[in-house]
Amino acid sequence: MKLPRALNPWSLTPGQAAALQRRMAGMVSQTPPAGEIRFIAGLDAAFCQEQRQCFAAVVLWDLRERRVVEQRTAVRKLTFPYVPGLLSFREAPVLLAALRQLEHSPDALMCDGHGLAHPRRFGLACHLGVVCDLPAIGCAKSRLVGEAAEPPLGRGGRAPLCERGEILGSVLRTRDRVKPVFVSVGHKMDLAGAEHLVRACAVGRRLPEPTRLADRAVAAVKRRHLAGWDRRGRLAG
Repeated sequence: MKLPRALNPWSLTPGQAAALQRRMAGMVSQTPPAGEIRFIAGLDAAFCQEQRQCFAAVVLWDLRERRVVEQRTAVRKLTFPYVPGLLSFREAPVLLAALRQLEHSPDALMCDGHGLAHPRRFGLACHLGVVCDLPAIGCAKSRLVGEAAEPPLGRGGRAPLCERGEILGSVLRTRDRVKPVFVSVGHKMDLAGAEHLVRACAVGRRLPEPTRLADRAVAAVKRRHLAGWDRRGRLAG
């Protein structure tokens, strides 16, 4: 998959990164996608602090046929510290490396993380969506900012996620009586469309298939990497 040149450097201080988020937040589009969203790239990352490594997986999911089309992974050295709200500067470089390996271009990105539901309205889904110039959705397992009422217990139950009167996303129930997920716009997507795609991809499970499978894939890559590291005798203590 050919990606546009990155719009920003990745070697920044935390202060510079936060300032960049504020500037790039104005680039986010909340307009509905023009065409059909069929092929969705689910993205997830994992870390190994001992090795200073970051792992990524992308799973290309065919929504119409409910099957995996492609799966790619990547490994990169960690170059950015852990700072709440600046996750994209740790994860995006390795996630983009995995995306570049795709043979088929996705119609949309679905991130295990937030989009507009972010302190500076520019979470991981926004960052990747703007950099890739693709529709993007944030679907997170926990809340970062905002407040919401408990959504109805049935599948499809939703409650707006708000902060000081601004709607940042929604708390969405993907199965009856299971914990909800936190959905927000990343880029080139409206909230109703993001909710629809998350529900459509949640095939009998709490998490939508693209990100659920990406989570499994990146965990497997990390396990294999760490097992090889152990065999080489590099772990101390």
